Amino acid sequence: MRGAREVDTLSKTSSQTPGIPTVVTETLGGSALSRAGRRGELSAWYRPVPSDREAWIAYAREVSGSVAPTWLDQLRPAMSAAGLAAARLERVRAGNGIVITTGQQPGLFGGPLMTLVKALSARALADVLEADLGIPVAPVFWAATDDADFDEAAVVSIVGIAGVEELRIMRAAPTGTPMAKVPIGADVATLAERLRDACGSVAHPAVLDIALREYRAGATVGGSYVALLRAVLEPLGMAVLDASHPAVTDAGKACLRRAVERAERVASALGARGEAIRAAGFTPQVEEVKGLSLVFANEPGGKRRLSLTECAGGGGDTPLSATVLLRPVLERSILPTAAYVAGPGEFAYFAQVSAVADALSVPTPMVVPRWSATIVEPRVQRLLNDFGVPADAVSDPAALEGRVARELVPENLASALGGLRDGIAACTDRMARANDGLVADAVIEGVRRSMLHRLERAERRFLAAVKRRETDAMRRVAVLRGSLFPYGAPQERALSYVPFLARYGQELIDEMVMQAETHARGIIGGVQATATPHAAVPAVPARR
Repeated sequence: MRGAREVDTLSKTSSQTPGIPTVVTETLGGSALSRAGRRGELSAWYRPVPSDREAWIAYAREVSGSVAPTWLDQLRPAMSAAGLAAARLERVRAGNGIVITTGQQPGLFGGPLMTLVKALSARALADVLEADLGIPVAPVFWAATDDADFDEAAVVSIVGIAGVEELRIMRAAPTGTPMAKVPIGADVATLAERLRDACGSVAHPAVLDIALREYRAGATVGGSYVALLRAVLEPLGMAVLDASHPAVTDAGKACLRRAVERAERVASALGARGEAIRAAGFTPQVEEVKGLSLVFANEPGGKRRLSLTECAGGGGDTPLSATVLLRPVLERSILPTAAYVAGPGEFAYFAQVSAVADALSVPTPMVVPRWSATIVEPRVQRLLNDFGVPADAVSDPAALEGRVARELVPENLASALGGLRDGIAACTDRMARANDGLVADAVIEGVRRSMLHRLERAERRFLAAVKRRETDAMRRVAVLRGSLFPYGAPQERALSYVPFLARYGQELIDEMVMQAETHARGIIGGVQATATPHAAVPAVPARR
């Protein structure tokens, strides 16, 4: 895929305006399959990105003409868009335009920062394409409220005075229940207060207020997620599609029915693609489950994958929905989606999605990599400066704690330990020179290693004692680690975006959009884009 190489190997860049965080663009990472696909090495499994403006225009016409002219009328209830988002969709419909999509399953209080990063990636790509191609392009966020992974949806993390802290709601529905039907319990009230406390001094309270209002006892996980996302993204011109809405099921009936009718063919194609992926030295992102189709039956007790035998019998009359490998194909059949903006794991499974599309004789969806970022707040930068380390040094928590502890060891003790180490080296060297064959050299080397081992054990005990005594320094290390690499993972995968927006508002959005647009220009290669104005984060609560 043209442009993917430049995006994937982009060195870290950052942008900063006084008073707001530094936004650092990161490389995306991912599996070997994902990285190879993004470098354009697996063109047989991925639809190529158009190489220039003319190719993009031709592709856009193809996409626009491949869906029903009534697509927006069919899906309007599922998007319920307002303001700038609604206007942008109407321009696409009236002008035979295209959409750029991304999506994510629900998460507590709107999910992690990655959710916002993905949304801004899609928004930026839509802006750049619209500016240069001269055709209407709208971003759409696919909120996967039909997802049933409660463990993923029930949690998000914040940074408090003692470091990173996980917020998790209690399960209130059976396993397999879609998030659109999972109720939120009364325990959310306590978590909401912890989220409020983590925001600290709030300069832009609207998003926090909306999060606290929507995530309440009696609401559903999926409904709260959609409401908060719409409040954040619609003012930026991005519609949010609720995947569990009946309008989506109705619009996708033909695709889902075809997936039932061709279930055996799809299974065979996926099996062959999996073998090809392994033969090329990679691992398929999604493991095939023998005997099961890519279609869910949405039953009163939860979601259940139809077996190939059931599909051969027609699949029954139960409402259907798509599994992860069918979802991009379903989306492409009901929306004029020119590209899906994917994370590294999603990008990897698109190597299998193309096999599904071929088996169903429908257009292959195009996938492009999302932007990736770390937000370094001023208070975090001050901690980095105090400790004299770059941001990436925080990725190894043990190393940073050890470094800080060593700097806090009393000077006399540090000097004594260093002198003892030097003395061991000097004395064993003298022994070796004076040995004159009396004992094997290995004996003296064993003495050296044994004494150094005992010294290292003593040093570790001293360092542990320093960590226990220097609680303030270790707390600051914990805050630093939790702010940049919570649980050793990239910030965007764990931390809530709500505190960031509550503290910095529109200025942070502008910084993020600027870098997301640079990323987008790298994706589209020969298309030369111009800057577009940025819409505002909501200053008042959005409609419910």
